[in-house]
Amino acid sequence: MRNDFHGQLDSLIETLSQMCGLAGLAMERATQALLQADLPLAEHVITDHDHLTHMQAQAEEASLLLLALQAPVAGDLRVVVSSMQNVADAERMGGLALHVAKIARRRHPDYAVPEEVNGYFAEMGRIAVDLGNNAKDVVLSRDPEQAAQIGRDDDAMDQLHRHLFTMMMDDRWSHGVAAAVDITLLGRFYERFADHAAQIGRRIVFQVTGETPEAP
Repeated sequence: MRNDFHGQLDSLIETLSQMCGLAGLAMERATQALLQADLPLAEHVITDHDHLTHMQAQAEEASLLLLALQAPVAGDLRVVVSSMQNVADAERMGGLALHVAKIARRRHPDYAVPEEVNGYFAEMGRIAVDLGNNAKDVVLSRDPEQAAQIGRDDDAMDQLHRHLFTMMMDDRWSHGVAAAVDITLLGRFYERFADHAAQIGRRIVFQVTGETPEAP
């Protein structure tokens, strides 16, 4: 019976890992669609999100069944409960990539962001993809140091977001209100993506140590 439990738990963890990787891939494609005004790619991100939502529903159902039928305790209970929470975070990461893709689609055939901020979003996209991939790996490795690194990478995203906001507040900003609104929303989407990844990292530390690191 315990072997069956751990087999189901391993399946849940594998699904969560896949979801993190898919969220990172979605943000990679959404960023490309944003910077290149690539409508087919934006549509691809939007359509694919249904698969991530379906995976979330299946994983949450599997988690509830483990809790109800196996009654895990101690470390196993931490893994099941925190994995169920992480599944929601992974889906939300994909949802934020979806929002980026929708802005790219709405502004097509125009570019959604001015050329002078392309570098910011290219770097924010790169960090987001790394965070998604790191979350994918750390879910499987359960390495607390690797998990803590996700939070440090989140700090880099926060710094870029602050710089971007400062640029828009500058008197020399000449791209109008509509562009400023889009950029504000986009910056927030990338920042929140990183926050969700960092939250996954903190829960992995909790799984291993029983202690929850404080959010920065």
